[in-house]
Amino acid sequence: MLRIVGPQMPLILWIFNVNVKLSSAAQRCEEVLASPLPYSAFTSSSVLAADFGAGYAKLNRRLGNGGWSPRDSDHHQWLQVDLKARKQITAVATQGRYSSSDWTKHYRLLYSDTGSNWNPYQQDGNIWTFSGNWNSERAVRHELQHPLVARYMRFLPLDWSEEGKIGLRVEIYGCSYWADVINFDGEGVISYRFRHKKLKTLKDVISLKFKTTKGDGILLHGEGQQGDYITLELHRAKLQLHVNLGSNQYGSIRGHTSVSSGSLLDDDHWHSVLIERYRRSVNFTLDHHTQSFRTNGEFDHLDLDYEITFGGMPLSAKPSSGGRENYFGCMGAIHYSGDNITNLARRRKVDTTSFRNLTFSCAESHTFPAFFNSTSTLQLPGRTDADTVSVRLRFRTWNPSGLLFFTPLMPGGVEVSLVEGKVTVHIYIALEKNTRVDISSGSGLNDGQWHSVHFLALESIAMLTINGDEMSTVRAALPIQIRTGGDYFFGGYFPWTALSPSQRSFQGCMQLIHVDDQLVDLRSVEQGMLGSFENVSLDMCALIDRCEPNRCEHGGKCSQTGNMFKCACHGTGYTGATCHNSVYEQSCEEYKHMGRPSDTYWIDPDGSGPIEPFRVICDMTGDKVWTTIVNDLPPQSLVSAASGPEEKTVINLNYSMSAEQVNAVTGISELCEQLVAFTCYKSRLLNLPDGSSSTWWVGQGNEKHFYWGGSGPGVQKCACGIERNCTDPKYYCNCDADLRQWKEDAGLLLYKDNLPVNQVVVGDTHRSGSEAKLTVGPLRCQGDRHYWNAASFNTPTSYLHFPSIQGETSIDISFYFKTSSSQGVFLENLGNPDFIHLELKSVTTVSFSFDVGNGPVELTVRSPTPLNDDQWHRVEVERNTKEAVLRLDKTYREARSAPPQGHTRLELFSQLFVGASGGQRGFLGCIRSLKINGMTFDLEVRAKVTPGVKPGCSGDCTSYGMNCKNGGKCLEKYNDYTCDCSLTAFDGRFCNDDVGGYFESGTLVRYDLMSDSSSSFAVKDVREASEVLSAVGNLTREELFFSFSTSHTPSVLIYISSKTQDYMAVVLRHNGTLQIRYNLGGLREPFTINLNNRNMANGQPHNVNITRHDRLILLQLDHYPTVRYSLPEASETEFNLVKTIFLGKVFETGQIDPVLIERYNTPGFVGCLSRVQFNRIAPLKAALRTGVPSTASVQGVLVESNCGASPHTVPPMSAAFDPWHPNSAGAQFPFNEERIGRDGVNRDSAIIGGIIAVVIFTILCTLVFLVRHLFRHKGSYHTNEAKGAESADCADAAIIVNDPAFTETIDESKKEWFI
Repeated sequence: MLRIVGPQMPLILWIFNVNVKLSSAAQRCEEVLASPLPYSAFTSSSVLAADFGAGYAKLNRRLGNGGWSPRDSDHHQWLQVDLKARKQITAVATQGRYSSSDWTKHYRLLYSDTGSNWNPYQQDGNIWTFSGNWNSERAVRHELQHPLVARYMRFLPLDWSEEGKIGLRVEIYGCSYWADVINFDGEGVISYRFRHKKLKTLKDVISLKFKTTKGDGILLHGEGQQGDYITLELHRAKLQLHVNLGSNQYGSIRGHTSVSSGSLLDDDHWHSVLIERYRRSVNFTLDHHTQSFRTNGEFDHLDLDYEITFGGMPLSAKPSSGGRENYFGCMGAIHYSGDNITNLARRRKVDTTSFRNLTFSCAESHTFPAFFNSTSTLQLPGRTDADTVSVRLRFRTWNPSGLLFFTPLMPGGVEVSLVEGKVTVHIYIALEKNTRVDISSGSGLNDGQWHSVHFLALESIAMLTINGDEMSTVRAALPIQIRTGGDYFFGGYFPWTALSPSQRSFQGCMQLIHVDDQLVDLRSVEQGMLGSFENVSLDMCALIDRCEPNRCEHGGKCSQTGNMFKCACHGTGYTGATCHNSVYEQSCEEYKHMGRPSDTYWIDPDGSGPIEPFRVICDMTGDKVWTTIVNDLPPQSLVSAASGPEEKTVINLNYSMSAEQVNAVTGISELCEQLVAFTCYKSRLLNLPDGSSSTWWVGQGNEKHFYWGGSGPGVQKCACGIERNCTDPKYYCNCDADLRQWKEDAGLLLYKDNLPVNQVVVGDTHRSGSEAKLTVGPLRCQGDRHYWNAASFNTPTSYLHFPSIQGETSIDISFYFKTSSSQGVFLENLGNPDFIHLELKSVTTVSFSFDVGNGPVELTVRSPTPLNDDQWHRVEVERNTKEAVLRLDKTYREARSAPPQGHTRLELFSQLFVGASGGQRGFLGCIRSLKINGMTFDLEVRAKVTPGVKPGCSGDCTSYGMNCKNGGKCLEKYNDYTCDCSLTAFDGRFCNDDVGGYFESGTLVRYDLMSDSSSSFAVKDVREASEVLSAVGNLTREELFFSFSTSHTPSVLIYISSKTQDYMAVVLRHNGTLQIRYNLGGLREPFTINLNNRNMANGQPHNVNITRHDRLILLQLDHYPTVRYSLPEASETEFNLVKTIFLGKVFETGQIDPVLIERYNTPGFVGCLSRVQFNRIAPLKAALRTGVPSTASVQGVLVESNCGASPHTVPPMSAAFDPWHPNSAGAQFPFNEERIGRDGVNRDSAIIGGIIAVVIFTILCTLVFLVRHLFRHKGSYHTNEAKGAESADCADAAIIVNDPAFTETIDESKKEWFI
């Protein structure tokens, strides 16, 4: 596959002097060309009067009436200058008519060598409109973006003074130009023979100019017997360069490289080509557009034999090279490695014997094209009352549909149109449209190529022929005889008559129009002597290929019409008007902060950069996010035996992505690791007896490494050697002991700049009895340094500066910000007059303004809520040749289309200022993750050395705290945050994972809030004790919520006891209805709430939320409205001395409500309970988390499951329609074992097994365990740093602790080196 890269430095240095010389020449090319010409050199479409003649239109002259003015001020007028010879033109200037109200405000420029077949001046991919004058005296000069060569110049006024009329004086600047030209007739070939039979070159420079009306032909060709060749040819009006520096005979090295450039090159206008090669680096330039690439293969020299030919293939060419047409047209200024080929041909120093008639002038083309836009029409006369309609023409267009011509009949009419790329004929045999004959032919005719159409209706037969293919002519019988009306309308028919064509306009070019078998003289039409026309540009074809070069990025497919292009981005992984922006996030870290679960995702680390998106496995289960990239080596792969002692076994590993994509992951990660394990039987790993290394692995950059897992670079040891626990202490690896028993050396490789492992070379497997097995685990990387790269701007004058932004045709900017300020400049970069500017304009408004030379443009988005809320907000900006877009928080968006005409390139030269710029008030607050065109700007590094700006940004909880759901508490970390779920009934990164369990018959959970022996709290630490205070004692308010599902009745769901007779209970009665029982004293019988109209034992999950405040009780079931109840006046309102929470069954000593025991307690609850929480106590979660000390105990069989969780009110998005899911688009997937819970139990499978009952500890044992636990964890501090950071005193220390290069063991190894 061809890979486009920048040229090598030697090529740049080699061509530097050439570019400097060309630039210097262009600077000197400023001679006045028009003023010295005689009066007769100026002509025009018309003149107002004799003293307004074209010859008076000289800049700053006052002769005649002070300039040129036409008879009518309309869009058909022009002023033409004959420079008498071809000149190189670098600038033009205009001025109004002297001392008048006549001037031209806008105009276009046409140029030609012959005074016909005009070429419109183009710039930035458009037919350029020049801004002219706004008064009669001031001259306005324009430097041409690229110099042009022409003899004739024509000025076309587009807009003029409202007070007067068109008035014009002009000047043209440039210098003399001369070059030999040669006319190629399609048969003749110039053969340039080498001085020696063979030519072997490291560098080549080839340049030429050409113009032609044929889209196919060989421009130059050279080849060698070894298979080398270079060919430049036209194919379908595109220029193709083929280079092969050599391929070997086995085919393992293939050197063929092809590059295509340009389009519509058969327009009979001059095009310049420059080919510069140095070794494998090539610059290929066509009309100022340069492609830089490297040739395929491994060879640097171009080996050619005998000759290089221009205009076709040599007679000695290989048969495989034949079959292609010779060039037909004109070529000039042909140079090959310093030799002027055209000059040599004139002096007969090269072989031109194949020419019949060698001429050194270009044959003039007899075509007279006409250019149509959507408002154009051309009316031509034909025979009247004839029985034959015969029309023949050639056309080219990008539009799939359009009217080619329409002619009325007597009665009816004939319409020949392009419909969806094919020519369709409608023959209306009456005035009613439903009475017609249809025929069609061709396909894909809107490809920009010239196509011919011939329609013939003779008596009762109609025939349609496309591209002269008589064998494919389509015929149809007509029910009536044709009688012509005499008028033919080409390209447009706009009167609303009784019979009008279905297609009303055409955009494109036509030429060689024949009516009644006679070629139409369009020059007579232009002069008003034949027919009529409206908005038709005669003697020119201004069709532009807007897809060449392709403005669609990342493989987007470009399609176009006459005045616009569009990009199809489907399947590319990118979106936007030019497929510039990635649809995926840059890392697993970003998916985590979007609330995504662990899964496989597409990521794009460089955003809009050149690296394509790829799939990784994201593990979000812990505080840290792990990105996993797997390889194709199975665990414990048997290492095949080498054939001899000098041979080694090479094991190559392939990852599911390119090396560039893997390096992108390691580059942004905080740390990476990869497990390697070598299992051996009499096979040494690293150190052979002679001191050489037996085995090594190859990592990033194809660099060899001689250390193993658990060790580090420069230390040729295994993990056991570092830890000093190898099987034989004389060796640094277990396998190096060379034992006749299975041993293993395994460990993690931690130096991410060396990872991943791409190849392992094993050397000691050739001996008899030697065996080895190799395991290389997946590459696992943690964190995203770019995502958290931040800076704090502390004053309104604070700023950071970076090099100027490079993004002429497309640029994207994205970042996060948070602030408490109401306004401030985010960033600014200036040019002249170009600029970009991003600003927080008010508390609700973000503004993006820019100028590419067409005048300032401003986009604003407004947020319905204040942006100075100290929360993170995201700003995204994109500007390309089609539109500019501003997005805020991925929700609010404004877009502005680029103007169809005007500048498109953004040219900036000042530094990029982030923050205050040019005396403006800068942004106050934090900016992070600043990315421009896929590159992350290191704000932290620059902030460390910039006053007024600090690296990093604290306070993530103010922005992301809302992600902690269900009462989870947000905790700040070093450059991150975490959610503390310990006092909730939920678990997970954001406290939104249900914690539930399946209860078998007789299972109960008991949670003691108050011990039996004292009133002290039996809780695990002081912080929890302070929270639990709200759940015990004498309560006047409590909140209980949980979910359950069951099909069994009756049962006790929850029972909360006290040291008095107060209690609260939720039970299922025999009929499946729910009952809530309160006994707070003061009543003879407990207060009950009976929900008699709903069967809750239907096997479906149900959610219950009970809140009491004094006498008021609020009850909500599932999604139904909340219902209010009130305790009787006689009831007390305090829930005294809350002691124990029971789930599933009651097993309590003392006096208990007999109704509970007799009616509901046996056999016990069978089903699922989930997310149980009483005030700040989560008893079920405490029972299931056995590793955390608590007062919860389980009796019977309890298996963790979320089967009792209530479903979401709104179902989650299906993976089939989730754009972030890698296997969307409706694919079906088998069961995924990775979705099993962390406890190893599949939540959707049958629940099996039992858990041994937990022994209730005595209060003394509990206190001893708590003291030991508190002592062990006292003062622990968790950060978002890498491994080893737990024991660090600061962030820097964490880095040192994490780096194996700083470990004490390796320091000891250094001592060994110096002994």
